[in-house]
Amino acid sequence: MEIYLIRHTSPLVEKGICYGQADLALNLELFESEYDGICAKIPFKTLHFYSSPLQRCLTLAQALSPSVTTDKRLMELNFGDWELENWTDIPAGGLQVWMDDFVNEQVPGGENYTTLYQRSVEFMQELLQQDQESAAIVTHAGNIRSIISWAMDLPLANSFRIKLDYGAVVQLEIHENKQLNQLKSLA
Repeated sequence: MEIYLIRHTSPLVEKGICYGQADLALNLELFESEYDGICAKIPFKTLHFYSSPLQRCLTLAQALSPSVTTDKRLMELNFGDWELENWTDIPAGGLQVWMDDFVNEQVPGGENYTTLYQRSVEFMQELLQQDQESAAIVTHAGNIRSIISWAMDLPLANSFRIKLDYGAVVQLEIHENKQLNQLKSLA
């Protein structure tokens, strides 16, 4: 199956703010140019569109397609007590513990990266059972990194080395035999 993983465009939030499942709007001043860049990278005719239900993804997905299926498993990491806090205001001790092992360490009142990974993989496994040639998934950087890690058998701890700008499009070819999977483009 041909999969297009699309990161939402720039959200309307100040730099330095921690956000995951906070339901942020898109920055409409940047939306048109970022949207045009996405449209240039994906074919529309055979795609089924899926989206995180958070408005920064759903708004983009609905601009790309009149028919979008939402799924909560495509939501970003739940940053719990840290949601919408400035990163510099988060207690340094707790933040460092999480940063030292973000894969396994749970954010206070939130989740760890392994939980996000598991729900992203569960979504992908169900998607692959459907009779579709291609799909587009509008989601968040954490989910995209998780899906790439799963598809390419990469360690989760290394997934944050994958740079994903707002509006990034990742093209994967995914097969039942994971050894045939290919990362076709990252732009």
